[in-house]
Amino acid sequence: MIEKIKQQQGNVNDTCAECGSYVDIGAVVEAEDTLLMLSFVGDDALLQAQAMQQIAQQRFTDTKAEIVDEDNTIALKLDFAYSVEKMIFQLENQL
Repeated sequence: MIEKIKQQQGNVNDTCAECGSYVDIGAVVEAEDTLLMLSFVGDDALLQAQAMQQIAQQRFTDTKAEIVDEDNTIALKLDFAYSVEKMIFQLENQL
């Protein structure tokens, strides 16, 4: 796969000095990559986790969520139906 990407880089016509990367999105995103784990600490950690859970489930209704209290840290596990939903959620929420 990497060899194919290297071969196709010559086909990229880019005038941006910081740009020019060519990547097959399938090489970066795997279909099974649907689980996002977030950790929250502090007095309002549970509220933060619940708020993030609500945002995720409102945006992507099939998202499964679990909140776990682990030694002064609140862990939020979000399992999206599709890997692209996880990616969009991360981008939209700057995670």
